[in-house]
Amino acid sequence: MAFRNLCGGLFFAGRTVIRTEKKTEHLTFFKKGYRLMIEPTTTQETGKDSIAIIGLGKVGTAVGFLLRSAGYTIVAVASRSASSIEQALPYTEGKAFSSLSEAASQAECILITTGDDAIAPVCEEIVRGGGVKPDSKVVHMSGAGGLDLLDAARRAGAHVASIHPIQTFADVKGAIESIPGSTFGITADDEIKDWSVKIVRDLGGIPFFVPEADKPLYHAAACMASNYLVTLMHTVESIYTSLGLTGEEAIHAFWPLVKGTIKNIETKGTILSLTGPISRGDAGTIEKHLQAFREKLPALLPAYCAMGILTTDLGLKKKTLSADSAEIIKKLLGGGREDEQAGKDH
Repeated sequence: MAFRNLCGGLFFAGRTVIRTEKKTEHLTFFKKGYRLMIEPTTTQETGKDSIAIIGLGKVGTAVGFLLRSAGYTIVAVASRSASSIEQALPYTEGKAFSSLSEAASQAECILITTGDDAIAPVCEEIVRGGGVKPDSKVVHMSGAGGLDLLDAARRAGAHVASIHPIQTFADVKGAIESIPGSTFGITADDEIKDWSVKIVRDLGGIPFFVPEADKPLYHAAACMASNYLVTLMHTVESIYTSLGLTGEEAIHAFWPLVKGTIKNIETKGTILSLTGPISRGDAGTIEKHLQAFREKLPALLPAYCAMGILTTDLGLKKKTLSADSAEIIKKLLGGGREDEQAGKDH
């Protein structure tokens, strides 16, 4: 799959190799033989806000790299960890500071890319140290956190926003590869809504606005799509390992099924991608499943029943499951949950 990159070329999904040359005078980004040179730029040349990045984990480092590729100047970076600064600088460039407020004071836009619990304290520390100027922009990248985390900056006269990529990041190189093409949830002060859209697009992202009151629900959905999917896959793996396969063999066994299902969802949507016994109204098969869980893996019975009830509703939406069959299956699944609860009570 190819994405239009931020400098007019193409991003190709595949193996990423990053190397630095000449003490980070430039950084070369290889993807399946395609080369993107990130050359030094200045704010005066691009007309884009200067950036300070506070917190240099996977996201902050990758975002710094991609903003540089889009013509932004990273003027300062700061982290409480010297090793994270050392690892990030080849990607972000910028002057490294041990003082968070001093780093922030160098820039027109301050990106706070720390963990969620640190955002508000870091923002307050930056403001106390004089790092936030009136009309500057202060942005965090938390999915669940609201703009209240940046209240200290607001009181100092800054405009605040949150931009959050709906994406998962295992490492910096993977983040650089996966951010372009990702959708970003934006929550922002009115004065910088347009600016927030622009910076998301400059990252190669697709913007949409999330009301502040809905941010926890928005983030919960992202967690279900990623974190809970991992848990579901681990549960499936555990079932197959209980039958004698190794973990590696189990993943190899079910992975083609998972890939086929994801492909169907991508091309057909969720409702039309539903298959299986619930979609067909095959109550007898569901009864066999329930009995097997009761006898072999009772701890997994509640999860199976809960997912089955939701799947029954999806089968009704697909219109391959009759109302009568849905009622029978829901009674079976509800009984399964009640049986498990009764076992716990005794």
